[in-house]
Amino acid sequence: MDLVTLALPQEPADGIAGWAADLVDALGGPGAGLAIALENLFPPLPSEVILPLTGFAAGQGVISLFSALLWTTLGSVAGATVLYWIGMLFGRERMHALWARLPLVRSTDLVRTEEWFARHGTKAVFLGRMVPVFRSLISVPAGLERMSMPVFLLLTTLGSLIWNAVLVMAGYWLGDRWDLVETYVGIVSKAVLVLVVAALVCYVGLRLRTRGAARHRRTP
Repeated sequence: MDLVTLALPQEPADGIAGWAADLVDALGGPGAGLAIALENLFPPLPSEVILPLTGFAAGQGVISLFSALLWTTLGSVAGATVLYWIGMLFGRERMHALWARLPLVRSTDLVRTEEWFARHGTKAVFLGRMVPVFRSLISVPAGLERMSMPVFLLLTTLGSLIWNAVLVMAGYWLGDRWDLVETYVGIVSKAVLVLVVAALVCYVGLRLRTRGAARHRRTP
């Protein structure tokens, strides 16, 4: 019996879960790694589906638990490295040029962001691998700031291994209830997005108020 039938007995074998199950069925551990690498490059692909499903596959003997953890971590590192290189190739000069054209921002904001990353970048890369949404995004500023590649790879590997192990083991232990992981992690992901949007709205509102006040002071 294939993984799709085991994991999705009452659902159509399409969608993200069906696609990931087909990859694992066809390629084994490397298929799970490929799915996670693509999840890093395209954040709408949910790791909270792919990783527990991989753990379920390990529990069913389709792949070994060691293979599940090894290949999903390698996939995470591979995807993060591609994003790191994108950030590095884009470069600080282009980023500053693009930033200068954006409304409601100042060049000093970007400078402060760079200074913050210089002080806290190692923690951001490590912990960012365990935060939904930011798991992928954190690799880009690491590339922009040209963080040491060995340091980046070490932090990304450790952070990814922790995140992947939690979700893979959850799927392994939950068995045919592996899809419960998606529900609870999805709630966390939505909460993070709400906080980010709220922070962005507050930032834009503060910028508009500051500009309005400055314009008012200049008016005779």
